[in-house]
Amino acid sequence: MTSTQSTTVYRAAILNFLSDPDIDGEDAYQFFQDGALVIENGKVANLGEASEILATLAAGVKIVEYKDHLIIPGMIDTHIHYPQVEVIASYGEQLLDWLNNYTFPAERQFEDKEYASNIANFFLDELLKCGTTTALVFGTVHKQSVEAFFEASEARNTRMICGKVMMDRNAPEFLCDTPESSYEDSKSLIDTWHNNGRQLYAVTPRFAITSTHEQLQKAEQLMQEYPDVYLQTHISENKDEMAFVAELFPDAKDYLDVYDQYNLLGKRSVFAHGIHLNEREHQRFRETGSSVSFCPTSNLFLGSGLLDIKELEEQQVAYSVATDVGGGTSFSMLQTLSEAYKVTQLNGNKLSALKSLYLATLGNAKTLQLDDKIGSFKTGNEADFAVLDFNSTPLMALKQGKCKTLAEKLFAMIILGDDRAVQATYVAGNCVHDRDVTIHSDVNINSAGEK
Repeated sequence: MTSTQSTTVYRAAILNFLSDPDIDGEDAYQFFQDGALVIENGKVANLGEASEILATLAAGVKIVEYKDHLIIPGMIDTHIHYPQVEVIASYGEQLLDWLNNYTFPAERQFEDKEYASNIANFFLDELLKCGTTTALVFGTVHKQSVEAFFEASEARNTRMICGKVMMDRNAPEFLCDTPESSYEDSKSLIDTWHNNGRQLYAVTPRFAITSTHEQLQKAEQLMQEYPDVYLQTHISENKDEMAFVAELFPDAKDYLDVYDQYNLLGKRSVFAHGIHLNEREHQRFRETGSSVSFCPTSNLFLGSGLLDIKELEEQQVAYSVATDVGGGTSFSMLQTLSEAYKVTQLNGNKLSALKSLYLATLGNAKTLQLDDKIGSFKTGNEADFAVLDFNSTPLMALKQGKCKTLAEKLFAMIILGDDRAVQATYVAGNCVHDRDVTIHSDVNINSAGEK
């Protein structure tokens, strides 16, 4: 796809976050009932009231109107497995049995790059259909799985982060690499893809159970050699998992200390789940700026537990929200936020609609250290955004007609919304999904909504 080489104005209701609404209240966001978003050459050029911005436009500037719709920054998913698309909705297991019975056999197929490419294309189209424009993504142990993913992402010009799984024990032999091969494959992928266009790399030891000391040392070496790459892995998702980690690493103070001993903590380190962390682990998260990725649909589906985000906030632990497909049950961040609300309720707390959408946009961008590029409509940011339809289903339309405040309307969108609520998705100013138009991934889109 080519980047937009013109100015286009998008007119609709617009919501843009500046900070955390739980901290700064109404000062944390901008809401324009009749707003205008100006995009120039794939970047945000201006944002404001439509009446003010339209009066300043030069003759002939294209205006795209979305009546009864809401424009928000593209949503961000901080933990998801693209090779697990076909594993979604697999019955009856908790984490370790689920991996052995469903996940590992599915991931074997990604040794075939053509197969990996087909799934990568499907996966990215599903994300875009749901209004998600950036994700932190696991590949498989196969180098070609990540090559296929980045090639598919590059074709869409999406800002994605992906990594090759490092896994040299406690997995089927057909999925195991070695410390040295995992290092060499990861190094080659970093050299080829990290900061290549909008693609970024994450060093990816699956979790402590599946990596030897020698392999974790190789992960540490990669992080030292490439200090601006990401680190993604899992932690404290399941109590049986935690017990196994304690057996494998008897000298570690706790689960997080396993990773800490190899200097894998830091502001670009994202640890999925973190349901059962202790006080010392909270302290190390806080001290290092590492973050927890909250995966509510997966935690419920696999029976892993209820993450208490209120406790994370009290402990000043950074966190984000993610789908964790295929343990997670939906690509939709709206559905994910709906389940996050319910988990928070079960913990005796509340998660507001404004805080939810902040997390899915600017909040998640901050945890990925990408808020200077995505997550808000700050001037100069990359123009990734989603157009949400307040009347996407009869039930949604009925409910929205009864809502009197912005908070009520947003909450109804989250609880009742899914991919049907996403009218359109834009990447760097280009329309890459329109609910009413089939946009094929192999078609070059030269300007917003035009083929």
